[in-house]
Amino acid sequence: MNGSEVAWLVLAGAFLMLVLVLAVPILRLRHTVDATTRMINELNERTAPLLGDVNTTVKNVNVALEQVQTSLDGVNLQLAKVDTMTSHAQNVTANVANLATVVSAAAANPLVKVAAFGYGVRRAASARRHAETEREVRDTIKQQRRAAKRGNR
Repeated sequence: MNGSEVAWLVLAGAFLMLVLVLAVPILRLRHTVDATTRMINELNERTAPLLGDVNTTVKNVNVALEQVQTSLDGVNLQLAKVDTMTSHAQNVTANVANLATVVSAAAANPLVKVAAFGYGVRRAASARRHAETEREVRDTIKQQRRAAKRGNR
């Protein structure tokens, strides 16, 4: 095996490690997105009956003023709960967006390191080949000088 084949093997191993390291955050992100989807579905299931209750309450407004006041208090309580759930869903969405940004930044840094490593390996291999060629030329020149000195004697 020569130096370039070893460098390619090292580069392939580094790429494999990068893929494995990036797989873990992506799998965790999948769980976060699934949990968010479940929470939004539950929110939809709870919101539909609340809206039905609001509609019923509005119809009962015509029946009696006292019932209207009681119903509106119940509606305000339910709307406060919906507002709280909506704010929680908004926070979860913001957290998912932040996580996506972190994963993106984490993916960029190792790629730069891998590229720099590959450049360093190529440069080292080139310098080594150059040094070997230089050594061979020096040896040839020394042998020629020795041969010339022996021929002069």
